[in-house]
Amino acid sequence: MAGHSKWANIKHKKARQDANRGKVFTKITREIIVAVRHGGADPEGNMQLRMALNKARAANIPNDNINRAIARAVGSSEGDNLEEITYEGYGPGGVAILLDILTDNRNRTAGEIRYILSRKGGNLGETGCVSWMFKRKGLILVEEGADEEELMLAALEAGAEDVREAGQGWEIVTAPEDLEKVKDALEGLGLTLAAAELTMLPDSLCEGPAQVLDLIDALEEHDDVQNVYTNWDMPEDLE
Repeated sequence: MAGHSKWANIKHKKARQDANRGKVFTKITREIIVAVRHGGADPEGNMQLRMALNKARAANIPNDNINRAIARAVGSSEGDNLEEITYEGYGPGGVAILLDILTDNRNRTAGEIRYILSRKGGNLGETGCVSWMFKRKGLILVEEGADEEELMLAALEAGAEDVREAGQGWEIVTAPEDLEKVKDALEGLGLTLAAAELTMLPDSLCEGPAQVLDLIDALEEHDDVQNVYTNWDMPEDLE
């Protein structure tokens, strides 16, 4: 996996999130509600909730908003009608597209996602058509300037699977269950982390036309799309 692609994607996504904070708040709030529904309101015993809370804090969601989301999930049935679905398909140039969906109306969402894909040069595929290309991993991006030997030693001792230099810093790949341990070890060194997240990493990247970015933007704009994963090698000049 080429490092620059993920860095370019992170920068582009952050710029869009900053421009549309209300939508980001709503998506993360829904993620918190579903996490509490699955594993309870105690983040110590609920990794999904811890990840959602980390994401909320990184997005500067006020603590009052976070606490209200947890209280709603615990004290009512809100969130019970949210269904978690994975959609798979292809973008322009045959680029693989994998989507995490949270919806209260499966039929409506399927129709809308199918329309977005077809309008942007892609198509919705059958279950399993692209998911085999991806693996769930923890991914940490470290800003450039870190001491190579110190970073690699700390990451590998904490359980990282891979540490590699990228165009604008470092990428550290972990097993999902080791993400937080490696993250804490790196933060303990005073390193600046550009991202620390559970994600779906492709086994390999492929080239594709610039129109893929338009498709990603359109999908991320949809209220029910929580995450968009792709094996597209995003050029740095599109960030």
